Amino acid sequence: MFPANFLTLERIDCHNQAASKKRALEEMGKLLASITTDLTRDKVFDHLLERERLGSTGLGHGVALPHARIKGLSQACGALIHLEHSVDYDSIDGAPVDLIFGLLVPHDATQEHLQILATLATLFSNEEFRSQLRQANDRNDVMALMQNESQFRESA
Repeated sequence: MFPANFLTLERIDCHNQAASKKRALEEMGKLLASITTDLTRDKVFDHLLERERLGSTGLGHGVALPHARIKGLSQACGALIHLEHSVDYDSIDGAPVDLIFGLLVPHDATQEHLQILATLATLFSNEEFRSQLRQANDRNDVMALMQNESQFRESA
């Protein structure tokens, strides 16, 4: 189970046109920056890029999980982008990425950060979940899948 308002319709982009990893991270920065007036797209992008420099957050199976801890953030939040066309992401399996779930957590929330990352990694390892996300037509379909995520984690 994710925190309240962890993902909102406004932070779901089902038909994103980003054509590169960098552009996809910029788009993710824009979505995640919308959670508070204290954040800008560039600030979030810089944090995501800084984490990416430590090693790719491409999980495999066309999924990436860019994430960062941010000072001043009061709770964890996420955003989801489904790219129209897969992009090279330096994933561990070498496959291009079309599903990107971005995560921001408060700077001092190390344990929460790890728990949410583990939950997301388990969820996105489920082939049926990935398939249904890719078939989702709009934000409402994606939100419904995310709200029923426990059924996919249990069968992963």
